[in-house]
Amino acid sequence: MQFVKMHGAGNDFVMVDARGLQRPWPELAVQVCDRHFGVGADGLILVLPAEGADFRMRIFNPDGSEAEMCGNGIRCFAKFVVEDRLLSQAQETLRVETLAGVLSVRPAWVQGRIAAVQVSMGQPRFQPEDLPVALPSSPAYVWDHPLAVDGHALKLSFASMGNPHAVHFLETPVADFPLERIGPQVETHPLFPRRVNFEIARVVDRGHMDVRVWERGAGLTLACGTGACAVAAIAIARGLVDTPVEVRLPGGVLTIAWDGQGEVFMTGPVAEIFRGVWHE
Repeated sequence: MQFVKMHGAGNDFVMVDARGLQRPWPELAVQVCDRHFGVGADGLILVLPAEGADFRMRIFNPDGSEAEMCGNGIRCFAKFVVEDRLLSQAQETLRVETLAGVLSVRPAWVQGRIAAVQVSMGQPRFQPEDLPVALPSSPAYVWDHPLAVDGHALKLSFASMGNPHAVHFLETPVADFPLERIGPQVETHPLFPRRVNFEIARVVDRGHMDVRVWERGAGLTLACGTGACAVAAIAIARGLVDTPVEVRLPGGVLTIAWDGQGEVFMTGPVAEIFRGVWHE
């Protein structure tokens, strides 16, 4: 099985043209994503045929679970299908089917290669039932919901970008927060029946935020596209930042734009790391 390894802001993936292939994908994702005995990645991404879109994207986490969407992954997806000429003809915008819906993707070229990609990520949804969150009532949105985890008094704000996110805002540097300890406890908390992605964020100024992510099914990652969009949308909705806002993650910077009503637009870098063959 031929593959290409790519990353978007340090969030790395194994890309496979899976059209015509049959594999036990969840089990294979566990093997391929292993950083000691496999290729090593934050996810396995498949290119598949689609109806009503150019391609369908499936993404499997390192634990074998399937994610609804991945913002950094879909940028890698666009670079892969365009540069490997999987399209029948050149086009400026791709339509990619995901479990979160059909999204539009626009590559940016630099010296004959795709160096960055803008993704129309869809509308953020703030209702607890969209994540879902097990709350006794379903308000239009939830800001600063109190949750005590391992001695930390968290105040969580919720948003869905096709997948669930819970965000805790800090006034201290995000690097000082014990995310590796608190993250898995928030992910699997009974408050979230389908688990959750957990972000910690700090507003630096009206145009910049620092963010770290614990991803559902993947753990600590250097970046998360849907997480950056969820954090930015919550911050914009709460009046904490302006649009566009630069979200600085350990692996790089994503630019997020949202007018407060329509779709969120994410722009970020993408790069190929290497190509190989997985021997089964």
